[in-house]
Amino acid sequence: MVFSTPYFLFLYLPMVLLLYYISPLKWRNLVLMVVNLIFYGWGEPVYIIIMLVNITANYAFGLVVTRCKQRENQRGAKIAVALSVVFNLALLGFFKYWDFIAGSLASLGLDVMPQLGLELPIGISFYTFQTMSYTIDVYRGDSRVQKNLITFGTFVTLFPQLIAGPILQYKDLDAQLEQRDHTVERFALGVQRFCVGLAKKVLLANNLGKLWDVYLATPGAELTTLGAWLGIVAFSLQLYFDFSGYSDMAIGLGRMLGFEFMENFNYPYISKSATEFWRRWHISLGNWFRDYLYIPLGGNRVGKGRLMFNLLIVWAATGIWHGASWNFLIWGLYYFVFIMLEKLWLGKYLKKAPAALAHLYGIFVVVVGWAIFAVEDFTAMGLYLKAMFGIGVSLVNGDALYYLFNYLPMLVVACVAATPLAAKVWHKIPAKVWKPALPVLVCLALVLATAYLVDGTYNPFLYFRF
Repeated sequence: MVFSTPYFLFLYLPMVLLLYYISPLKWRNLVLMVVNLIFYGWGEPVYIIIMLVNITANYAFGLVVTRCKQRENQRGAKIAVALSVVFNLALLGFFKYWDFIAGSLASLGLDVMPQLGLELPIGISFYTFQTMSYTIDVYRGDSRVQKNLITFGTFVTLFPQLIAGPILQYKDLDAQLEQRDHTVERFALGVQRFCVGLAKKVLLANNLGKLWDVYLATPGAELTTLGAWLGIVAFSLQLYFDFSGYSDMAIGLGRMLGFEFMENFNYPYISKSATEFWRRWHISLGNWFRDYLYIPLGGNRVGKGRLMFNLLIVWAATGIWHGASWNFLIWGLYYFVFIMLEKLWLGKYLKKAPAALAHLYGIFVVVVGWAIFAVEDFTAMGLYLKAMFGIGVSLVNGDALYYLFNYLPMLVVACVAATPLAAKVWHKIPAKVWKPALPVLVCLALVLATAYLVDGTYNPFLYFRF
């Protein structure tokens, strides 16, 4: 089940909110855990078992770490943390990377691992990272151990952020899991934020995705430079509004239930460098790799050689986290190159450069990177990149012009919506005007999104492989 479906909007969500708010306060975490598991098991009930095993194991690891530390058994605590990390990575690796590794070895003539044809449990990349960070934080003393299994299970299975993030750290939700404020104002803000995210996903991302699908399916020999850029710009905007839309919906749903989640996006397409882009894009993932991989490796308080090594590990991990395919690893290494260059010398020139030029550089790096990210087949990727740079193809044809003129209004709206401009204009409107207008706009967004979902069948879910 995903948020952008009529079943979720008009069946699951109303029932969850009703059950949640009629339940006594002391039972609400239990209610949440039950409905969370129903949500997760809607399409793949067998994987509930995997999630329950993950919850139980990491709950136990946390208790063992705490008991060892209380007894001043530092070695035992370290072993428990290590086992937690190995367990979570093994779980993620088996389901996400086994067939990838087996297929890669087979292509080299090393048929030593059977390909199992495993389905990827939705959200496994998110919840394994959350449970792994919990045990590490307990060991570090950054988080207290959770002795209530139901409360811990609620944290792991929390349906608003289960399938597409943001990646939550237990230390940030600890107090909220025990006690949270339920106010009409917070609930209303949650509804508003959810409807904004739903509109971004359904009205913008889905329509832009249709344009990208056209060019993704176009044979390399038939691409033009204009068409290739038109397609990848559409994908860039689709991915942003899809992912940030889900994050908005997660934050909104959290507020309806009394939680406050971290922001996951901060207008990434206004960035003036690759480094800045990753401070604004998927912030929770960047924070996770910083706190649990980059800093433990030594961060930037090392020599240039070790700094390059640290960044190489982090960006290789970032790339492969996104999917079990070589193109994701290449995409991660692509960012390693640019971020390394920016740290060594390019960054100081970008700071001195005109803002427009730096912004052009940032957008160029990001959009070209999305072409590597989006096209998994190496041959097709090569042809697509060649087309983008005008190598061996025509600059324009009738089809490209047709799609440009038909999608130009949508592209303009999306480009403006991807910047803070609309928010700045909105904040300048007097309160006596926007306060009565806001409920109308929220309802309009919900009605339009619902009408689109009922009338159309195109509603891709981009995070099935995460």
